[in-house]
Amino acid sequence: MRLALLVLLLALAAPGRADDTLHLYIWNNYISAETAARFEAWCGCRLKQDYYSDNEEMLAKLEAGAAGYDLLVPTGNAVHTLIRKRELLPLDGQRLPHLGNVAAAFAAPWYDPGLRHAVPYATTVTLLGFNATKLAERGLPTDTWALVFEPEHLKKLKGKVTVLNSQRELMAAALRYLGHPVNDTDPDHWRAARDLIVRAKPYWATFSNSTYIKDLAIGNIWVAHGYSNDMFRAREDARAARRPFAIGFAIPKEGAVLAVDNFVIHKSARRPDLAHRFIDFMLQGENAADVSNLIGAGNPNRAALPHIRPEVAGEPAIFPPPEALGRLEMLRDLEPKQRRLMSRLWTEIKVK
Repeated sequence: MRLALLVLLLALAAPGRADDTLHLYIWNNYISAETAARFEAWCGCRLKQDYYSDNEEMLAKLEAGAAGYDLLVPTGNAVHTLIRKRELLPLDGQRLPHLGNVAAAFAAPWYDPGLRHAVPYATTVTLLGFNATKLAERGLPTDTWALVFEPEHLKKLKGKVTVLNSQRELMAAALRYLGHPVNDTDPDHWRAARDLIVRAKPYWATFSNSTYIKDLAIGNIWVAHGYSNDMFRAREDARAARRPFAIGFAIPKEGAVLAVDNFVIHKSARRPDLAHRFIDFMLQGENAADVSNLIGAGNPNRAALPHIRPEVAGEPAIFPPPEALGRLEMLRDLEPKQRRLMSRLWTEIKVK
């Protein structure tokens, strides 16, 4: 009788254990396997990750009715959009005892003053990664957006260049090259940026949000417009494989986009309790340092800094010095009318 009762109790408990799963919707390659495994062991739960490669992709999926995600990791402008649409749950500060580890520079961001909905996780710069060996052989510059926009350079690189498959990021690069802020909303400036992109497009290999990491590391492409943490990974992969070339990455002199990615809890979250536990786990210094040491992202967590490897902390394209920070801007949200125009211009870019 007692044995039968025990079997029944275990059977009833099993669904509860199966439900101890945190559903995380996040950028590709943004939490290391080591970090995920350590959280699962600490939490006694499972971490299930789904991936997106662009903020617009994530927002479109949610707009289409996707539900069941506990945590998202949007960039600041996307956080602003989600707050405006009432898509996020407020954070419970009592469940985040390590929230004070967020560095002062990131503690009151424009998109969420007071961190009521978002906790900064990592920073990236959208920049140029390149095969330093191949570019040096061809006498090409590595510190300017001209490398991906000007035919005089592209003629030496045809079929060896990729750009991000992101309307906001690619338009931002074109706007900065033309001397405008990344958040410029002048329709004439947008059209000029579109024309610049269309002129350069025939020389590019493809639009890519993820494959450029491997292609750059193995030498299939020589120049990539992408994220600093991805370029770090490409460089490390090329070194580990002892490739006969060097990978470099640099912030263009005209300026670039700085992104702050954040943990937020979606309104459809089934386990906001686990979401809070994960956020606080990632706020602890040694855990927070993983995104820099293992993935090569910048870090808004002051408690992480002592745990970050010196060669990562000293990389100016990952932790930009003051003179470089002055050339970086965060993308802002667009109004619906502006979004429609941007989408129309993006369609024109893709079909030409």
